[in-house]
Amino acid sequence: MLFAGLDMGSLTTKVVIMEDNEVLSWNMINSAEEGELRARKVIAAALEDTDFRLEDIVYIVVTGAGRKSISLAHKQRAPGSCFARGINRLFPTVRTVIDVGAETCTVVRINERGAADDSIGNERCASGTGVFLETMAKLMQMPLEEMARASLLAEGKAEISNMCTIFAEQEVISHVHRDPPTPKNDIIAGIHASMATQVGGLAKRIGIAGDVAFTGGVARNIGFARALEEHLGIRLTIPDEPELVAALGAACIAREEGVRKP
Repeated sequence: MLFAGLDMGSLTTKVVIMEDNEVLSWNMINSAEEGELRARKVIAAALEDTDFRLEDIVYIVVTGAGRKSISLAHKQRAPGSCFARGINRLFPTVRTVIDVGAETCTVVRINERGAADDSIGNERCASGTGVFLETMAKLMQMPLEEMARASLLAEGKAEISNMCTIFAEQEVISHVHRDPPTPKNDIIAGIHASMATQVGGLAKRIGIAGDVAFTGGVARNIGFARALEEHLGIRLTIPDEPELVAALGAACIAREEGVRKP
């Protein structure tokens, strides 16, 4: 039997499809189409190299910011529950998940059963999200991937104290136009440190316990990951496909619900 988990993010849509208890395929797309079309499109892409079709999926669980618009799903689940289930399947010893996506930051505390005990989100401010880093990359006039690596070469950290994106931009511009200007790598290290303070503060509010996983698209940013590790004083566990954890968790829940389905 096939089961699917959908994660309807603000910029990307992800799906994980399981056959019985094993992952069959996955896919993610960037699309401006409305939610239902994106959901069908990403499922079709995930099934493209298989002998299955959408109609073969027994149960679908959807999560993410756009979950309420997906009528083809059998059930909706909050992101925190899906982060917990997904990371528990990958790393059973993890007790805290820090997820940083394009427009959201979520921290989830997980119990030994792999369920979410508590969660906290920072959904109204871009300073702790991927959008903040993309804005800074444009300001520094360099690709995001290059900016991520540049901070690892820094000899110091420029002070970027303001958590608001607009005011942080002004601080960066001030460093660029100083005489002499602050070294670019140091400015980038300061940007990452500023965001790590924001995200780390959120994690400390909920309480960090046990092994900690870092998920979401921003987990691919090595410069920020290092800054967050330094701020928290811990080593982060990062999955090979950090964007897919919520979709994987949704697929695991779909399997459980589908098996119980009469």
